[in-house]
Amino acid sequence: RSVNIVAFGNERDGFSEDNQQPSLIWSYLGRSALISQIDSSLSASHVGNPVFTEYQACAFGNVRLVVHDCPVWDIFDSDWYTSRSLIGGADIIVIKYSVNDKTSFQELKDSYVPMIKKTLNHCSVPVIISAIGARKNGVPCTCPLCTSDRRSCVTTSEGVQLAKELGATYLELHTLNDFYVQKYFGGVLEYFMIQSLNQKSSEKMKKRKKTQKCHRVQPPQLEQPEKMPILKGEASHYDADLHNLLCCCQCADVAFYPEDLSTVVEAHKIILCSVSHLFMLLFEVKSPADIRDASIVRTAQSLFAVEAAAAFSPAPRGVPPCVPPVRVMVKDSVFCSCLPDILHFIYSGAFHWERLEENIKKKLKDPEKTEHVLEKVKCILKTPGKLSTVKDCRSHQIKRLYNTSLRLFFNTPVLADVIFKIQGATVPAHRAVLVARCEVMAAMFNGNYLEANSILVPVYGVSKDTFLSFLEYLYTDSCCPGKKILKCTYICYSFFHSGALIESNHEMLFVFPFFSQFHNSDCLSTWLLHFIATNYLIFSQKPEFQDLSVEERNFVEMHRWPSNLYLKQLADYRNYVHSQKCHCTVM
Repeated sequence: RSVNIVAFGNERDGFSEDNQQPSLIWSYLGRSALISQIDSSLSASHVGNPVFTEYQACAFGNVRLVVHDCPVWDIFDSDWYTSRSLIGGADIIVIKYSVNDKTSFQELKDSYVPMIKKTLNHCSVPVIISAIGARKNGVPCTCPLCTSDRRSCVTTSEGVQLAKELGATYLELHTLNDFYVQKYFGGVLEYFMIQSLNQKSSEKMKKRKKTQKCHRVQPPQLEQPEKMPILKGEASHYDADLHNLLCCCQCADVAFYPEDLSTVVEAHKIILCSVSHLFMLLFEVKSPADIRDASIVRTAQSLFAVEAAAAFSPAPRGVPPCVPPVRVMVKDSVFCSCLPDILHFIYSGAFHWERLEENIKKKLKDPEKTEHVLEKVKCILKTPGKLSTVKDCRSHQIKRLYNTSLRLFFNTPVLADVIFKIQGATVPAHRAVLVARCEVMAAMFNGNYLEANSILVPVYGVSKDTFLSFLEYLYTDSCCPGKKILKCTYICYSFFHSGALIESNHEMLFVFPFFSQFHNSDCLSTWLLHFIATNYLIFSQKPEFQDLSVEERNFVEMHRWPSNLYLKQLADYRNYVHSQKCHCTVM
């Protein structure tokens, strides 16, 4: 039995001074506990200037491992026959590049990836793309307003896009230490090695069955595991969750009043500031110097007046003080009469402009007053330095803005009123967003729990990265590609099927069903339980397996693979083989 691996590309950037740094492949072979008897040689026809290095070793005790490491892409130009032969005989392909060498990456993308795709010709050979190194100028900002230079290094999104083109697994290795090389890269590589061996064994079995007629007692047939349930896209509840927050008025920290104090309308700073620079100015998130738009400043001064906060007694440390909502006087009586409709428009996603127009027309029944109020709303939604037009307020324009607005306040102390403590670090958050987006959080902050009256809330049993990804989903209804933690479908089909090693991620797997229940995501929860059942022999040995509920455990036992019946039949067959003192017809 053997596995052939072909690695292309250079993990060192053109400006690196450490030319003696071991390569990714050599680092893995030298550190992995599963690899032994390593031998290396240069390509025979290119000893003076070797195009590739060949490694031979033993993996998993008795599997012959052959690795061809080609650090230069010139082989595709100078020796197309050899490069095509290497790819054609590969069981696994590894493509490496330095995140700090944008020029080489662009050449790889434009010139050599099309050649590899043509050579593979729809073959089911797994490909691993490894982005190596720490970006020297930091992680580039993805904000469209940022003027920083994005071309000095290869971004995560560029690497992910390249992986999509090849149908590959994308990995980021910030340094070639034990964790990134042995556990992260090695875990994925070993996963595909096992898959390759299983495929070869399956093909060998099929050939043997066709060429041999066996008259002995046959071993039990192991059925294939149940097909995983198809994940169907579930409708987003993002806009509905925020709209419900306005209706129930939980965690409200703003109260709007008319000049006669006859009515009161409650709202939330975090939601208002997420869609409006005017509200950022009003609640001192930004200053006039930050806004740099006189029309927004004038509108804020003409519409609203924030009353001075009343003095309140200090609370014990760690307990939130009893802070009353900020009182905001609405100077414009006509605008104030339409404020509930305007807030419903904002909390519903701020993209049903036509519906807002219709509601205000029905309420005011005066074209001049209607136009007056709508102009004020346009100024509230205005981007500083740009003219506010009716076209800008149409559904597709506003929706594109609002879907990313709360991201500005994700994991920042601005307007934060709760702090999570996890793995020695602190993560600021906003109760209004948590209560609106998560029923468990709503019960925790509004029930008779200690967290309801605490600013500092400890979190146990989950890593910081996992918790941040969960919070990011609450704030944005999506997940950050830089962290490779995505939404439900991407988590399942990309995180597990792309080759992320089951062994190294079993903790997260048991956490995801718990998080999926926060949002009534039965589809995701069922998929994950199927995944545990399909890999029963691995996960049943993990301590976290005991944390599954009785209902979840029964589901896993019912759908486990291999089944109890097969294991019993296998035991009976082994007893028969030993009793007859004969050889197994398979082995």
